[in-house]
Amino acid sequence: MPVIKFTYTDLEELLNRSMDKDELIDMLPMIGSDIEDYDDEEVKVEFFPNRPDYLSVEGVARALKGFLGIEQGMPRYHLEPSGTSITIDPGLKDIRPYTACCLVRGVEFSDEKLAQIMDFQEDLHWVIGRDRKKVAIGIHNLDVLKGPFRYFAADPDEVSFVPLEMEEEMTLREVLTVHKKGKAYAHLIDKFDKYPLLMDSEDNVLSMPPIINGELTKLTTGTKNLFVDVTGTDQQAVERTLNIIATSFAESGATIQTMENIYSDETLIRPDLTPKEGTVSVKNAVKLIGIPLTADEVVKALKKVRFDADAVDDDTVRVKIPSYRADILHEVDLIENVAIGYCFRKIEPELPQVATVAREDPYIDFDQNVREIMNGLGFAEVMSLMLTNEENHYQKMKLPETERVEVAQPISQDRTMIRQSLLNGLLEFLEDNKHEELPQKIFEVGETVFLDEETETRTTGVKKMAAMTTHSQANFTEIKSTSDALISNLGLVMEIEDLDHPSFIKGRCARIKGVKEGSSQVCVEGFFGEMHPEVIRNFQLEYPVVALEVEFKSIK
Repeated sequence: MPVIKFTYTDLEELLNRSMDKDELIDMLPMIGSDIEDYDDEEVKVEFFPNRPDYLSVEGVARALKGFLGIEQGMPRYHLEPSGTSITIDPGLKDIRPYTACCLVRGVEFSDEKLAQIMDFQEDLHWVIGRDRKKVAIGIHNLDVLKGPFRYFAADPDEVSFVPLEMEEEMTLREVLTVHKKGKAYAHLIDKFDKYPLLMDSEDNVLSMPPIINGELTKLTTGTKNLFVDVTGTDQQAVERTLNIIATSFAESGATIQTMENIYSDETLIRPDLTPKEGTVSVKNAVKLIGIPLTADEVVKALKKVRFDADAVDDDTVRVKIPSYRADILHEVDLIENVAIGYCFRKIEPELPQVATVAREDPYIDFDQNVREIMNGLGFAEVMSLMLTNEENHYQKMKLPETERVEVAQPISQDRTMIRQSLLNGLLEFLEDNKHEELPQKIFEVGETVFLDEETETRTTGVKKMAAMTTHSQANFTEIKSTSDALISNLGLVMEIEDLDHPSFIKGRCARIKGVKEGSSQVCVEGFFGEMHPEVIRNFQLEYPVVALEVEFKSIK
């Protein structure tokens, strides 16, 4: 999870009051943080990624003003028109079609503040931007630029510029193959014929989103005015990110100027800080929080956490939600903020007044049967997280990317999607245990999740079992015997046929079915084989690996 660091002096300047260190350390957890470390000068604080507005000291100060009673209700920020614009090329439609830009004037940078801004930018890159895939941010020295600006699809061999931290010009294609950031993020755009580029009216290159900024617009302690661009593949995420950055600068006293963002079919003025509206049922708040509340108490709690709120009647509170609050999706989110504003410490725990008799869930009976079979075959059970990431799940397994359930605000860069297979989790386990003796025989029974093929909005859970063996002599015959033993111990008949699977050696992989004897009903279906050497190397393993994965369909 993201960790930010700030000094007590920085915070006190933003609050415009002194603050006792112990009072601060006591209060920060009440706004949803975890204190990582602190000393007499600074504090390190960890925040959940659902609150990207907390990833700067300005955002923390804004929240504390509400708790300390310095300011109540939704903050207001003055926006001025900049008189300039950015034109978005329709040719970016299939590449990175969206941008939102603004100007920031009157900033004051120290070396420490520059480092904070860079950290803030990188935290937003992975919390909202999914490591730049969804959103990428550029912050530039405005004083070396001249508007209007343009964001367009450029020929990678015809345009060149000096990228950040370099001294010589490079073409866009060279940036992807030479520059360290280019090599790290080339996979985001190298499949396209043209690459995204940001230029001013004098053809100065600001940046090559989502890869790298130009050296020309590098920030220094002497920078006073900024051009901020946010580009990406999701318009809502792009605009919310700009709102978070703009309001953070506004909290430090800078002036925010809007820009015309000109698309082929519409012109948008950004940033747009218009608040969203929602409602809270007092009855629902009482039910979920578990304490008696009145409409006035709900209003007071919401104002404390920087919402505007007013009571419509005894059960309904109307709420205005600040534009930087990207986490508010449902009434439940607002009720959570009621609890935060009320203060968790004031909510006393109670034992439930219900007596129950526990028993094992019938749903797991079959799982236990499978576990007993695999234990009997000499396999040790492991349990991995349902969350994984695209690199381990697809690239390292030599598999094409498919539609999947993604995590909107991942806690870390290696947990960005819900798994569709158990195999890469087992390979990660083997990678972490290379120092252990061989042979290693492991298995896992667990849920996988798929998007509904027709709607692409509903999800389907699929129960699977995967097993894996690694040692110097691991081979196809060994994993075939394991598969046969599993199917027969389940009281089924195994059917087998050839299968060409990218993660396995060609000709050494088979599809299997477990069929009820005397019928055509398929109860278990999957595959087994010898894993491809490239897959084995991708997970830093040194010995052959054989694997089995099956899906349970209709066994009861």
